[in-house]
Amino acid sequence: MLPAPTSRLRFREMTDADVPDIATLEIGGSRGPESWIAWNRGSYEQHGFGLWVIETHAGEFVGDCGLTMQEVEGELLVEAGWHVRASLRRQGYAAEAAASVRECAREAGVEHLVALIRPHNAASQRVALKIGLALEREVHAHGGPALLFGGDLREHGTIQL
Repeated sequence: MLPAPTSRLRFREMTDADVPDIATLEIGGSRGPESWIAWNRGSYEQHGFGLWVIETHAGEFVGDCGLTMQEVEGELLVEAGWHVRASLRRQGYAAEAAASVRECAREAGVEHLVALIRPHNAASQRVALKIGLALEREVHAHGGPALLFGGDLREHGTIQL
C-alpha cells in the first residue's frame, strides 16, 4: 500500500540509501536514521504500512509521512505521522502528504486515525486540524505529554486542500 501521489509529492518506501536524507529530519526520540529506517521497514512487513519517504516529482527529498501503530495508554491505535526538512517547512508539504495518507488509511479500512503531537508543536497541530483531526485528549506518550488528535474515517470523504 502506498498513498496516492499529490500534485507536488510522491511516496515510496524507505531504503538504506535514505540514511543521509533521514538524518536531516528532526525525528525525536532515541532512534538514529539507521534505526528509523529499520523500524519503518519492519512496519511495512508487519502492517503493510509505515512512514514513507515523501519527495517532489523531480526526486527532491522532502521528508517522511505515513502510518504507524502506536500504543497509547494501553490502546493500539493507527497514527498518521509526518516530518518535513526544516528548509522546506511552511510550504504546505506536511498537510498535502498527510491528507493523502489519511485517504489511504480510509481506503484501507482504518476506522479511526490519530496523531500524537507534542504540546509545543503548533505547526503539526495545524496540520492535524487541516486534515480533519480534532483534539481528543491529553496523554502521556513516548516519555512525555502529548496531545492526541483523532478522527473517524468511516463518515468522511476525501480532504480537499
